[in-house]
Amino acid sequence: MTTSTLPVAQARSRAAYKNIALWTLQGWIAMFFIAAGYAKLTEPMTNLITLMGWPAVAPENMVRGVGMVELVLALGVLAPLISWRFGRPLLLTSAAGLIVVESTMLVVHGLSQDIGLAVVNLILLSFTVPVLLGRRRPQ
Repeated sequence: MTTSTLPVAQARSRAAYKNIALWTLQGWIAMFFIAAGYAKLTEPMTNLITLMGWPAVAPENMVRGVGMVELVLALGVLAPLISWRFGRPLLLTSAAGLIVVESTMLVVHGLSQDIGLAVVNLILLSFTVPVLLGRRRPQ
C-alpha cells in the first residue's frame, strides 16, 4: 500500500487559491448585502414594493429591520479583515445568519412565484455555504 502526499509547495499553492476564492466570495456577499440592506433602509416603500413585491405584505418596520440585519451580517463577513482571531467567529456567525436569511427569502419568493428573486437567493446560497464550510477550520 502506498500513500501519496502533495509536495509542500503544491499544498501551499492550493491553500492560497482556496483562500483567494473564499475572500472573493466573501467580498461579493458583502457587496450584495450592503447594497440590499442600504436600499431597504433608505428607499421609499413604494420603490421597494416595485422592486421586490414582498414589502407590500410586510410592515415597514420589518422591511427596515431586515435591511439592518443584512447590513450587520454583511459587515460581519468582512470582520476578518480587521483581525482574524476576533473576526473569524464573527464571519462564521454572519455566514450562518445570512444562510438563514437567504433560505427564508428563497421560501418567500418561491411561495409568491417570483422565480427571478428565488434564483438570486439560490445563487447567494451557493456563495455563502462554501464560505461557511471553507472557513470553519483555522488557517
